[in-house]
Amino acid sequence: MTMPHHVLEILLTRPLAPAELRDAARVLPLAANHDTTRLMTLVRAKSPGRAAHRLRQRLATRLPVDVITTHYPDVGGQVLLNLAFPPAVHATIRQAAHETGQSPELFVKLALHRTLAQHASDETDRLDRAVQQLLAHTTPAYLLAAVGHALTRTPGAAPA
Repeated sequence: MTMPHHVLEILLTRPLAPAELRDAARVLPLAANHDTTRLMTLVRAKSPGRAAHRLRQRLATRLPVDVITTHYPDVGGQVLLNLAFPPAVHATIRQAAHETGQSPELFVKLALHRTLAQHASDETDRLDRAVQQLLAHTTPAYLLAAVGHALTRTPGAAPA
C-alpha cells in the first residue's frame, strides 16, 4: 500500500533569509512565495494530521513556523490547522477545556468556529450598512450595474 502525499502550506512569522530557505529545502522540497513568508510542500503520511506533525518535527528548529495548514479542504470542506502554542497558552487552553468538559482540540475548534461565525456576521452587517448608505443616493438598478461592472473589470486595468 502506498502512502499518500499531502500538500501543506507553512505560514512563517517573518520572511526567510536566502540561507534559511536553502537549509530548509535540504530537508524537504519547498516552494516559497515572493517574500518568503509562506511556503508549500508535499509530505508523505497516512493522514493530513500526521503530515503536519511530521513537517513541524522536521522544520520547527530550522524555520520560524507559525501555522501549518492543509492546502486543499477535505471531503467535508475543512482545512486542518496545526498550531504550536507556547506552554503557558497551552496550559490555559487545557484548563478552559477541562472546565467545559471538552478536549483541548475540541475546545479550540469550537472557539475558532464561534469566532469565524461572529466575523462573518459582523462582515454581513457592515456590508448591509454600506449598501443601505449607497442606496440612499442611487437606485437599486444603478447600484447593481455598478457592482456588476466592478466585478467584471480586469484587475489592474485602467477604469473605463
